Amino acid sequence: MHLHSRLVRLTFIAVLGTIAFGSSETAWFTNASAHAAGKITLQGTGATFPAPLYERWFREYNKRHPEVQINYQAVGSGAGIQQFTRGFVDFGASDAAMSDEEIARVSQGVILLPVTAGSIALAYNLPGVKALKLSREAYAGIFLGKITGWNDAKIVAANPGVKLPPTRITVVARSDASGTTYVLTNHLSAISPEWKSGPGIGKAVNWPVGIRAKGNPGVTALIKRTPGAIGYVEYSHAKRTRLDIAQLENKSGKYQQIEVASEKAALESVQLPPDLRAWIPDPSSPQAYPIVTYTWLLCHKTYAKPEVAKALKQVISYGLSDGQRLSSELGYIPLPASTIAAVSKAAEQISP
Repeated sequence: MHLHSRLVRLTFIAVLGTIAFGSSETAWFTNASAHAAGKITLQGTGATFPAPLYERWFREYNKRHPEVQINYQAVGSGAGIQQFTRGFVDFGASDAAMSDEEIARVSQGVILLPVTAGSIALAYNLPGVKALKLSREAYAGIFLGKITGWNDAKIVAANPGVKLPPTRITVVARSDASGTTYVLTNHLSAISPEWKSGPGIGKAVNWPVGIRAKGNPGVTALIKRTPGAIGYVEYSHAKRTRLDIAQLENKSGKYQQIEVASEKAALESVQLPPDLRAWIPDPSSPQAYPIVTYTWLLCHKTYAKPEVAKALKQVISYGLSDGQRLSSELGYIPLPASTIAAVSKAAEQISP
């Protein structure tokens, strides 16, 4: 009898665990969806880049539709693709759109939906310096390990009148397979032949210098507690934690800060193809902030349970309509109407 009571208690705790909401760094290795007593639970996992926005969307949607629970685990784009491919979750999320080879491994088919976009900030911890400008040569040199002090001549040249200390630069990079890393290294490869022929492009690369942290939140935290640090994080994380963010030189030689106008200028420089996979490694507009990307939801074309397909489509529809109004507030880019139309059409392919 005692053993039976213990088993009942453990089962109750397990059930509570499956309905807990929010992101964590712990992967879900359970059945991808639950359907009981008229309620639907959708499981998703992946990128930390869009996590603050997705979590807000899913909370707001659940308020309107209490019968639909959406659990999203922010474990990084690489892990998100892996768990989605292996069928552990109903949807994945990645800042690096799946490749043809990755898509071919998914028997249920794949639909890639760029439901939001954002910028990657180069955030720094340099007490007393609140308005830093970095040239393309300077920030590429920092990540290559060629520029090691904050008073280097290449940094000083772009910041006349700013007292830059001789503090040693500490580069903070991602330790996990990351779409944010993919976007940054894609950009660095576009502006630096040395980077392209060296570390190159990838969700994980061999960084020449620096220290590592897991996820956008981990990088953010490490920058905040390391004087002299610089790292790359999704803008909303830098904004929420009040990190100082560098203005970056774009392809036209203009220094741009992250704001809606400079982000939209970057998005407008690329036309989405039919498969909705588009990169913006180095936007040409003089008004554009230089490191901007779409981020994708990864969905199956077919689902074994009709109620799961229906619920997922409705959640996506919310994100593309009312959900877009939350984008600017949280540090993301509201999608252009043409992009929303294209993504909405693609989402209609999701079926039982």
